[in-house]
Amino acid sequence: MERREFMKTAAVAGVGAAAATASTLATPAIAQGVMEWRMVTAWPKGLPGVYSSAERVAKRIEDASGGRLKIKVFGAGEIVPGLQVFDAVSNGTAELGHDTPYYHTSKSKATAFFTTVPFGMTQVEHNAWINMAGGQALWEELYAPFNLQPFMCGNTGVQMGGWFRKEIQAPEDFKGLKFRMPGMGAEVLKKLGANVVLLPGGEVFAALQSGAIDGTEWTGPYNDLSMGFYKVAPNYYWPGIHEPSAAMQLIINKEKFAALPKDLQAIIAAAAGEENMMGGSEFFERSGTALETLVRDHGVKLRQFPRSVLVALGNAAGEVLQETLDNGDAITKKVATHFLKTRTNLIRWTRIADQGFANARQLEFKYPTGE
Repeated sequence: MERREFMKTAAVAGVGAAAATASTLATPAIAQGVMEWRMVTAWPKGLPGVYSSAERVAKRIEDASGGRLKIKVFGAGEIVPGLQVFDAVSNGTAELGHDTPYYHTSKSKATAFFTTVPFGMTQVEHNAWINMAGGQALWEELYAPFNLQPFMCGNTGVQMGGWFRKEIQAPEDFKGLKFRMPGMGAEVLKKLGANVVLLPGGEVFAALQSGAIDGTEWTGPYNDLSMGFYKVAPNYYWPGIHEPSAAMQLIINKEKFAALPKDLQAIIAAAAGEENMMGGSEFFERSGTALETLVRDHGVKLRQFPRSVLVALGNAAGEVLQETLDNGDAITKKVATHFLKTRTNLIRWTRIADQGFANARQLEFKYPTGE
């Protein structure tokens, strides 16, 4: 089912929602066939940015449907553990889930491409791949055997490199390092000798505090501030080459989605699309202020990865991607090839447009600050 087909019917859905609202006022809700669905998430309950994103999209669906589809949101561990969202929605334990695709590389290596890959696509490029270059159709093909309908639903943008107890001055400093990281980024760090683990969000701080891990990546300053990592790992590195874009997903049990009226299908698709924009905007707007707070109020040491480290990470990422192409199953090779060809194409315009402008804006010239 193509995303653009959903968007074309969104206007019709809005009319249907308005009509449903009017009729609901005149007739008991039970007579209108109100549905109550459950959404499981990978996020600690109440966590800003990601859990709040899940709550926003649930409310938007309910409002746009005129109350015909009500969704209750659950934090990680309330119904299923944070890393079991995929299975819970696939088997019908919950109708919807909110997490990120690369949590599920054990199902297929190809899932990583729909979140991010090291040195991959920026948020804008990723959206272009999914919405305009055929990525959505590939995603649906990948998820069809798991009985899931996926949509993009939020993005943290380019992330930080992570929190470290000690400084990283050379590629050799990763050897023996116990580090929390998911996705292909984990495979990259393993190439440099790190011991990598995957932990759900609710367990990361305790593992860092106890010394079970030496460092962690999470998202960026906005979420990281609320997680409190600065209390036990003072070195905060950038850039996050492992996640130049980190897309979140809304997944729906495919059988239950297919059984919905067309207008409700369109409402869910449109709500996910709007949250993809709103969630990305939230992280971008609030991360700068959060970073200032971390440095000014909490003494965080903001550090840039040395060039030698970035080059080593880039070479390792190239090896991981080539191994994926060489050794992946048919669907993984198909997704990876399409992603990489699209990346090559989009980089040409990014270099001229976004990168060119950003470089020009860094030049020294007089310009008002608004202060």
